[in-house]
Amino acid sequence: MRVLVVEDARALAAIVAEGLRDQGMAVDLAYDGLDAAAKLDLNAYDVVVLDRDLPGIHGDALCRLITERHQRAMVLMLTAADTPADRVAGLSVGADDYLTKPFHFPELVLRIHALARRQPAARARTLAAAGIELDPIRRTATRDGELLELSVKEFALLEALLRASPAHLSTEDLLEQVWDEHADPFTNTVTVTVGRLRRKLGQPPVISTTPGVGYRITPG
Repeated sequence: MRVLVVEDARALAAIVAEGLRDQGMAVDLAYDGLDAAAKLDLNAYDVVVLDRDLPGIHGDALCRLITERHQRAMVLMLTAADTPADRVAGLSVGADDYLTKPFHFPELVLRIHALARRQPAARARTLAAAGIELDPIRRTATRDGELLELSVKEFALLEALLRASPAHLSTEDLLEQVWDEHADPFTNTVTVTVGRLRRKLGQPPVISTTPGVGYRITPG
């Protein structure tokens, strides 16, 4: 899952981003509305965590821009404005959910997952293929009923491949979905992580590689 956190309080933005990355999400940061708008033009996001009172472009205006897109991200407005009128105003400009500061971090994570499942391309709660079952909410993965002990990135990589199955994902696709905008396009981190994941998944192999195309879960 790819998330854009738009927050002008840099210390808070860093804490939120670090916490979401620890949950296996690919997270980009923007500290004002203009930077956020530029990132939204360049990248596809599942969820935008949006502060309302932003410099550059106000959060309300940015929210309207997002909701007008054909393939839009879901918007979680995260703000200190906590009166009923504030909540109504935030939802009226197109936000899909509204969470006030201070907030409980596990609740933020659950709300982001819930929003991702509400996207037009609906996401099943549990993903399954080739004997593998993965639950993004409980963060569990099994193969043939046996629990898999996966790192954060291995779990996120497997989730991306299962969501795309039976299609291929290129190295660039995986860098975008599992890592973030700062990932080095020339790094071998995808190859290394796929190798570790293959070993943990065991035999017979379920991740196939097509040279020049990418990786996928082997059909059947």
